[in-house]
Amino acid sequence: MFKNYFHIAFRNLTRNKGFSLINISGLAIGMATAILILLWVKDEAGFDRFHSKLDRLYQVWSNDSIQNKIRSMTMTPEIMAPTLKTDYPEIEEVSRVRWTRNLLGTPQQDKRLMAAGAVVDPGFLSMFSFPLVNGNAQTVLKDPNNIVITTQLAHKFFQQENPVGKIIELGNTPYTVSGVLQRLPDNTQFSFIEYLVSYERETLAGNIDKDWSNFSIPTFVLLRSHTDATALSNKLTHIIRQHTREASTTEFLYPVSQLRLYGHFENGVAVGGRITTVRTFFLVGIVVLLIACINFMNLSTARSGKRAKEVGVRKAIGAQKQALIFQFLIESISLAFIAGILAWGIVMMALPFFNQFTGKQLQLEYGNPFYWLSGIGFILLTGILAGSYPAFFMSGFKPISALKGSDKSVRTLVTPRRVLVVLQFTCAIILIICTFVVIQQIRLGEERKTGIDMNNLVHVFSNDEMDKHFHLIKQALISSGYATSVSKVSSPLSENWGYGLSLRWQGKPEDMKVQVNRYTTGGDLVKTAGMQLIQGRDIDVKKYPTDSTACLINETAVKVMGFKDPIGQEIFDDPDSWHVVGVVQDFVQESPYRPVNPIVIKGPKYEGGTILIRLNEQRPLVADIAGMEEVFKKYNPAFPLEYKFAADAYAGKFGNEQFTGKLAALFAILTIFISCLGLFGLAAFMAESRFKEIGIRKVLGASVSHIVLLLSKDFLQLVIIAVVIASPIAYWISHQWLQSFYYRINPGIWMFLAAGMLAVVIALLTISSQAIKAALTDPVKSIKLE
Repeated sequence: MFKNYFHIAFRNLTRNKGFSLINISGLAIGMATAILILLWVKDEAGFDRFHSKLDRLYQVWSNDSIQNKIRSMTMTPEIMAPTLKTDYPEIEEVSRVRWTRNLLGTPQQDKRLMAAGAVVDPGFLSMFSFPLVNGNAQTVLKDPNNIVITTQLAHKFFQQENPVGKIIELGNTPYTVSGVLQRLPDNTQFSFIEYLVSYERETLAGNIDKDWSNFSIPTFVLLRSHTDATALSNKLTHIIRQHTREASTTEFLYPVSQLRLYGHFENGVAVGGRITTVRTFFLVGIVVLLIACINFMNLSTARSGKRAKEVGVRKAIGAQKQALIFQFLIESISLAFIAGILAWGIVMMALPFFNQFTGKQLQLEYGNPFYWLSGIGFILLTGILAGSYPAFFMSGFKPISALKGSDKSVRTLVTPRRVLVVLQFTCAIILIICTFVVIQQIRLGEERKTGIDMNNLVHVFSNDEMDKHFHLIKQALISSGYATSVSKVSSPLSENWGYGLSLRWQGKPEDMKVQVNRYTTGGDLVKTAGMQLIQGRDIDVKKYPTDSTACLINETAVKVMGFKDPIGQEIFDDPDSWHVVGVVQDFVQESPYRPVNPIVIKGPKYEGGTILIRLNEQRPLVADIAGMEEVFKKYNPAFPLEYKFAADAYAGKFGNEQFTGKLAALFAILTIFISCLGLFGLAAFMAESRFKEIGIRKVLGASVSHIVLLLSKDFLQLVIIAVVIASPIAYWISHQWLQSFYYRINPGIWMFLAAGMLAVVIALLTISSQAIKAALTDPVKSIKLE
């Protein structure tokens, strides 16, 4: 019996090659899209969830009330970690993580390279499950002179040799390799780490910041088994207040398992985060697959009249409805398996591009039996989903009506088919509109005035050698004509690495609390950054020796601090006081979609770790870069120069929105393509079923345009209905997404009209190809048998 079912399925597949090709192609594209999205969702859902002690891993967070809103922070004082381990027996292990990037080399060979790493406490590797190829997780970081490197770094330095026991110099400090880490997974917040060194060296050297009001380091804790995390979190609430009276924060524990997907807080409450994106695209994957299944349903039911007599004969000789349902499901599952094989090939070819697109390293797990079982289950589910409606519909034909060819159900089938076509295009139009919204929101941020001249502006992260020779480097760059201005600052202009909550000034209300961004410069910042001075002057220590304690403030700071005449005002940031010498126009230091915070730019009393360079615009950029490299090589020969253009750093702020926009656009294209594939098949069937009617109409004088309009208008009506339904849904989705931005667009009606017109034009082009073909057919051929 099964053999007979498959024989019939194969016969129908080969008999209707065109429709079979459309069905298989649509299903294959839908399945491939769903598989890629599922791989991405699986990777996101598994982010940092592979640790064996995950249920006991937490990060210490802080809440602080700023301008009547609670702000949640992931940073803690550096001194907190040892206090937690000493004073709270519920905590088994604790580790701080301080990201670092430095020059590594080996004394045995003249090989040096820059690498990213972290300074962590000795318990880090016993807390997190990062497998060691060599070494013991409990002891590898106990010695302050030890370093743990990854297998990639070990291969770069030592090739196939065992690196344990060998010496690696970090800067100018020698470390002994005590362990080798396996390649860290990509789906972890620590994925970029290439080496680990111990906080023990910092502790012994007395380099630990003991200021309880300076929040600068993330702190992770491992609780002992059976510890009540909520009770301990409540116990930690006022730990910082116990050590400094000025602190107003409250601390709490947040699970590491929730950081990636649920790490967004509003007013002190977790309200989701990246999980929204994951859920959205998971839903999009289901929708794309559903649209492919709808194509299958539409085309199968559209051609049901061709098989009505077959069903009638089978029922007349005793076939049961259940047997017919099973037969039709076997046919759809067979097609789904063929589409599944094709989808697997598409995924194989598309995966490298998809990985580049998403910035991940997704792969198909061929050695995992669960992977194969899931794949077979996915194909079966798709086949059943796609074939269920046609199976139940066609198996319900009445034998007598089916044999006479007068079954009314065939004619009334247009209602559900129209609903399915409308559903397809509704989903596609929603995605098109959402893509337009994302693109316009990105454009709003890109076109916002930054307050900085980004052209020919680069930054270089400094090191000890650069700091030692900074003035010589600056003089060489300017005197040689490679640069017109150079300034030492605390961070790249588009990033904020420090802020204060306890800054004071004359007239500040006692109960006022406001976040003020801290920034530092050695001078010449206004000229180098291309800022606009509103009042006063730039900081210049050579001309004004007292400018070592001078500061610049931005326009927002003037408003917040209530200064009518800001020049000469004093701002207190214990233990120092700073006098205002200039006011600069607001510049975007953080998100381009957020308001500018008040900023205090302090003078050179505290050195910064970043060098800003304004390259000479009168010379070719390539020549400036080459000259800059020569200067740095002269005064900093051991370190390869790494620089970044300010414009590129600022463009990086749009990464999340661009990723969302690209995915939405990709899925919109796929959805439209699959929908049009089905529409093409339906139009072809419609033209075929009305072949004689078209011939008669042409004999009676109907023009080609009239025939095309006749065949197209029903489908175009469905697309227009889809536009009407999709528009309010897309507006609601866009409105919800835009609420996370302070500066945001108001979706214009043109977006909805453009999306509707685009869908109509694409649908019309799809239908007209078949309609014109039918209209141009010689009427003699269509009516000669009558």
